[in-house]
Amino acid sequence: MTKQQNAVAPEIKAVPETITAAFDDFMEAFEAFKEVNDRRLGEIEQKLTADVVTRDKVDRINRAMDEQKRVLDQMVLKKARPPLGDGGTSPDTAEHKAAFDSYIRRGDDAGLRTLEAKAMSAGTGSDGGYLVRPETDTEIGRRLQAVSPIRALATVRRVSSTVLKKPFAVSGLASGWVAETAARPQTAAPQLAELSFPTMELYAMPAATQALLDDAAVDIEAWIAGEVDIVFAEQEGAAFVTGDGVNKPKGFLSYAAVADDDWSWGNLGYIATGADGAFAAAGPSDVLVDTIYALKAGHRQNASFVMNRRTQGSIRKFKDADGNYLWQPPAGAGQPASLMGFPIAEAEDMPDVEANALAIAFGDFRAGYLVVDRAGVRILRDPYSAKPYVLFYTTKRVGGGVQNFEAIKLVKFAAS
Repeated sequence: MTKQQNAVAPEIKAVPETITAAFDDFMEAFEAFKEVNDRRLGEIEQKLTADVVTRDKVDRINRAMDEQKRVLDQMVLKKARPPLGDGGTSPDTAEHKAAFDSYIRRGDDAGLRTLEAKAMSAGTGSDGGYLVRPETDTEIGRRLQAVSPIRALATVRRVSSTVLKKPFAVSGLASGWVAETAARPQTAAPQLAELSFPTMELYAMPAATQALLDDAAVDIEAWIAGEVDIVFAEQEGAAFVTGDGVNKPKGFLSYAAVADDDWSWGNLGYIATGADGAFAAAGPSDVLVDTIYALKAGHRQNASFVMNRRTQGSIRKFKDADGNYLWQPPAGAGQPASLMGFPIAEAEDMPDVEANALAIAFGDFRAGYLVVDRAGVRILRDPYSAKPYVLFYTTKRVGGGVQNFEAIKLVKFAAS
């Protein structure tokens, strides 16, 4: 096979059967991408423009890499889904499992009502649904973290109320140096404000046939977890990025964004690329360097880039002054790619590169963004609304919002 044939081979390969094979295919595609992109850059340097065929080939391999990464991510996620265990062998756990199984399969809630009477957190009656077992609840949460990029980066708080209120000092805590025996000067009264993070209801309605529910070989709890976790992750993943805070969490892109030189608490600072809807023609990667160093050092060491795959495709072509690619592939399957030494979280809900778009975020999201989970996933069995199917109205309550406005910076694709 010639070099030219080998350069386009990644886009015509069959779907790999193992994670190792998928990762090897991805790395081969990246090597082919570098070879063809280097040719493109050489043509620009010699002729001030790249050959159309070369540009086409770079774009095709770039798209092929995105598809291979998507397949690899799906394979890693599937492997990361361990089967639900029995949650232990204690009498209470076994009793709850048996009672919950009877309710899901046959609609018999007598066991759960008995547990409720015994003060176990089994539910609120058939009209309000019943809580899933803690093991299932934990497994859904674990899968959500694997799928939802912002949840994986952010701080997650579990609460038992509907709202988490967090006070903070607007001007910081008063402090200073003083001698051991010297008088302590009186400090000004701190200015306190309060951030409020209400939890909103997120729901899914998986459906099953009675034949499936009657099959004793089917792990019903694992089936429910598998049905709802992806749906929940997609919904909350979008809300954590662009949610308007009305009946959903408030995404970090929904907060006011101002030029970083004019930053103040309550806003997110942005750095402009210098060109409308594009990176600057000269020194396109300079805006990334400026964004990195706009973040305080304490946050920078824990920071990640957040963008979608299409934006990554544009950045893959960037090189530093020594000819090294700024974008680097993952070190292994299940690991993130990196940009200038910082990990990249792929969030498909981030905007594409276009005029005035805030298409790239960079920050310490563990310090900057808070996800609030209300304890418990609730299920209400509905055998009537969609006969002959049985619906399972599954709900959880989730909130979220920015908790530290100086820990996240944005890149705006605009002249200023």
